[in-house]
Amino acid sequence: MKTININFVLKQILKPLFVLILFFNLSSCVDQTATTKTDVNSVKETHLKIESALDLTGKKIGYCGPSLNAPYYQALLQSIETAAENNGMIFFSADGQDDINKQIAAVEDLITKGIDALLLNPKDPDALVGVTNMATKAGIPVFIIDSSINPSANYVTTIQSNNLANGELAGAWLVQKMGNRKMNIALLSGNAGNPVGRTRKQGLLQGITEEQLRTQGKIDLNIKTQAYTEWSYAGGLKAMEDILVAHPDINVVITESDVCVLGAIKAIAQAGKTDDILIIAGADGQKEAIKYIMDTDFYGCTAINSPVQIGENAVEYAIQYLNGKRDFKKTSYTAPLLITKENAAKYYNAKAIF
Repeated sequence: MKTININFVLKQILKPLFVLILFFNLSSCVDQTATTKTDVNSVKETHLKIESALDLTGKKIGYCGPSLNAPYYQALLQSIETAAENNGMIFFSADGQDDINKQIAAVEDLITKGIDALLLNPKDPDALVGVTNMATKAGIPVFIIDSSINPSANYVTTIQSNNLANGELAGAWLVQKMGNRKMNIALLSGNAGNPVGRTRKQGLLQGITEEQLRTQGKIDLNIKTQAYTEWSYAGGLKAMEDILVAHPDINVVITESDVCVLGAIKAIAQAGKTDDILIIAGADGQKEAIKYIMDTDFYGCTAINSPVQIGENAVEYAIQYLNGKRDFKKTSYTAPLLITKENAAKYYNAKAIF
């Protein structure tokens, strides 16, 4: 892995970030109106009962995710299933098995079951366009959840956490924590080209640079390297082992997701560097990460990306659609929230799946 040239970073990353900062500031009121009204700050499981003029008994709702090979996806599935069944609906699920072709086939199978609404978490934003349009053509409204899809797809709305705003909060916190200390940063990402990961990274970098300008009047974005983890514990462990060999001066790790860095912690501990490296995550609020925040000083913060909230909001929107609502915003966000040592205990639930 090679050190990233700072001039390249400044030209390729910071310039468009300043444009994005201006746009985000101008559009903040719009983002706030698009935030869902659900109690998005709670990560504990609830049992949603939605008011419906339509008798939902026998209505079929289908969900297809990219995989079940992660606690987040398991918690999201459980949230959707619970919300659907609590409202009298028949629930069908399909697992994409971390394979694009299998996810497409799984959605096609759900369509043949005569579902009344489809909740879809695409593994790839482009590959699932065709099957999304197929469902819509069959009269099945499609709700994109957690991730994103190519805007050319014919779908009702996207429901996800506010990845940009969450990343900004985490990035700003990092600058406040580090002050004027020199940061040698390693960036742990999910996988190349993922739109959610890209937005989270954008938020992190935006939060860092904006807070540096606000408090120090300068930007020092010293990103030594970026590594991909494939959103996995094992991937984070391997990436961090390589980083510590190539860049032993790393003192900050920023990441797009808790899962990307939880494995990396083992590598950091084995290298005896838990006192030398500060970790921040731009998203998730996974219970293991919250526990680290509560119990240690090396895991500084993470931000809420609650599968319970997203699942419940998705079912609620599907029921609203079945009741005749059509004026959905194209994207709806859960409210951004940063978890630090000061509030971690409030959001920690040892019994949660995620």
